[in-house]
Amino acid sequence: MWLSNLQIVLPDQVLTNGAVKVENGVISEISDSVNESACLDGQGNILMPGFIDMHGDMIEREVEPRPNVRMPIELGLRDLDRKLATSGITTAYAALSFSPSSTYGHLRSYEHTSTVIRALKAMKNDLLVDHKVHTRMEITFPAALAVIEALVKENNVDLVSLMDHTPGQGQYRDIERMIKGMQQDKGISYEEAAETIAHRIKDRTLPASEMTATLDAISKLCKEHQVALASHDDDTVEKVELMYALGADISEFPVTLAAARKAREKGLANAMGAPNALRGESYSGNLSAREAHREGLLDILAADYHPSAMAPAVLELAKADKNGLAGAAKLSSTNAAKAMGLHDRGTIDAGKLADFVIVNTQGLGRPVMTIRQGRVIYSDGSLRH
Repeated sequence: MWLSNLQIVLPDQVLTNGAVKVENGVISEISDSVNESACLDGQGNILMPGFIDMHGDMIEREVEPRPNVRMPIELGLRDLDRKLATSGITTAYAALSFSPSSTYGHLRSYEHTSTVIRALKAMKNDLLVDHKVHTRMEITFPAALAVIEALVKENNVDLVSLMDHTPGQGQYRDIERMIKGMQQDKGISYEEAAETIAHRIKDRTLPASEMTATLDAISKLCKEHQVALASHDDDTVEKVELMYALGADISEFPVTLAAARKAREKGLANAMGAPNALRGESYSGNLSAREAHREGLLDILAADYHPSAMAPAVLELAKADKNGLAGAAKLSSTNAAKAMGLHDRGTIDAGKLADFVIVNTQGLGRPVMTIRQGRVIYSDGSLRH
């Protein structure tokens, strides 16, 4: 079938009015002119590669939409699947944490998170989007290592990220800001908030030898099973160098420009949130994705916690990208595919999977149709096909 009358975003240019032919779920031909017999008239909208989201923190809110209101896992996963499809996401890495003492501890227990991961993998063939698993390893919880190891050996993990959310470093390096934020959110006194933070620091402080052993073990596990490894919230040059030595390929949400520069120097791909890029600032006061983009240090856009921000963020960054829309679109597809080793998708090229998002640029910009392997998985009804 032919999809025609579209602005087609290729790796190095945008065809102003072209067509794409799809056969058996794969791109077979690309034309720089309109095909009059096409199955779909794109009405001049933009055709981009389907978004590849390598970090999405959304499952927990679908499974437990209100505190202590637990919904069936299957229902939550199906709801999330539809939301991702409407946002133009065709490949999604569900970021699931093992951190039982966190704010969401009951949802991030070793048992519950493992159950969700196995359920997601079991449902994979019945869902619209290609779902993959991104396990988040809190290095201050070494007991999680055995749980992740079992999941990796079951082939249930596609990406591991190393995190340390201990107050005073990484995303939460500004302790004063963290105390005031907790004071406001929980309605408690400054002293109570400060005491809570002090307890968290104490509880998460491990001997250096135990921390090193945990890091070495997770690094070896990923290498043996060819699972991609990412670092998380890099805030110093030294941390980037450590994560590079462990075999990390991606620096997720670098906190400072210096860390992002060092990651680039070491060959790590810098991934940042689409909500950050769209808003122009980090909600926690850290590095702005737009600043990283201006410096030429942004490689990957992730949905993070808000998948519908992906399309508007790409359009926003295209305004300042030296390669325009073709350059900005790589952040949501091509570069993520490369970092994850997904060689069958990520660009509109003959032989690649027919994973597309068709975007209308009115207002902030919105997906009007999402196609995965040639099959329409979402349509707002504005295009006839």
